[in-house]
Amino acid sequence: MRYGWIAPAVLALSACAAPEIVRQEPAGLLRDEVFEARPVPADPDVFAVSGSMRRYLQVDIARQLRASGPLQGLVAALQSDRQLKLAYDSEGTRTAAEAFESRSGNCLSLTIMTAALAREVGLSVSFRRVFSEQTWTRRDDLLFLGGHVNIVLAQSPMDRAGGIDRVRGIIVDFLPDADLRGQRAWEIDEKTVTAMYMNNRAAETMARGALEDAYWWVRGAILHDARFLEAFNTLGVVYFRHGNPADAERVFRFVLTREAENASALSNLANVVESLGRKIEAATLRERLRRIEPHPPFHYSDLGFAALKRGEFETARGHFATELARYAANHEAHFGLAVAYLGLRDSRAAQRHLTAALEASTNRREHDLYAAKLEWLRSHRQQ
Repeated sequence: MRYGWIAPAVLALSACAAPEIVRQEPAGLLRDEVFEARPVPADPDVFAVSGSMRRYLQVDIARQLRASGPLQGLVAALQSDRQLKLAYDSEGTRTAAEAFESRSGNCLSLTIMTAALAREVGLSVSFRRVFSEQTWTRRDDLLFLGGHVNIVLAQSPMDRAGGIDRVRGIIVDFLPDADLRGQRAWEIDEKTVTAMYMNNRAAETMARGALEDAYWWVRGAILHDARFLEAFNTLGVVYFRHGNPADAERVFRFVLTREAENASALSNLANVVESLGRKIEAATLRERLRRIEPHPPFHYSDLGFAALKRGEFETARGHFATELARYAANHEAHFGLAVAYLGLRDSRAAQRHLTAALEASTNRREHDLYAAKLEWLRSHRQQ
């Protein structure tokens, strides 16, 4: 979780695992008595295979699995636009069965679905956390830090020993335009993947204002894997937004004892300390944060939108261009740049950046919004 300089609280979403072993018992940071009970599963079976998944394997692609072998046959089905027809969608985190039914999901959801299908046909799986450029999205007053995971599928050890297939393993990655050759990654445990799922659910329910549900989801993530520090960051934000700043402070300081330069925890701690009236300490924390991260996420986008409100289109254009130089797939910055170009009466450039915003959108809601605006712009250019 991070402080976005304009938002009261920020949280980290999705698939990043901390390599350090946290030696403190997490139970000491949990406050079950403060939150109303919710029917959140303590151990969700996110990898459960549904009947429709089994029918798909046993009927729809059975011949392909026999002809090409389970490994090559399943990978071909995952990659084909004519078979599973999977779509990347960051809107919410799904179980294996939910992702299969919708044929969509974020990288974590689709990785979980792939693991479930692979195990059903006898393949071995290993999960990987990928080192990649941090990507940020925001929803209202929350910033979400997105990590990335993928999966390696391989023949079972018995099949490899018998010489059935010489292929050692295949990386399956669902992030659009992922460069597998340049990836750096480490293997993570299945319990970490489950913790990531529960942490995502906590973040998503918190974004909807359901703080009681969010607590029980993030509690489950921590109990599944206390090494996954992002879950503690989420817990701290839940406490803060729930009106328990002292508990939030305790959690953020716990994270900083493990990662002294964790910018998310540091920025959130500054928020908490300031809310408790310790303004000098908050200023010291933010100065420390500025040394770690001079420009927070969406810094230039915010400057750009402020310039748009003032009607300063050339200034806005410069700010959005700088934001895109930091992260080229920022659909929000592409949209802002399109508005700036409209103000500068360059409809061709505006259309180009609206198209880029549409292509960079990661869920159906954003896609439909940009598609409608692009259609409006095209129709007015033709008049």
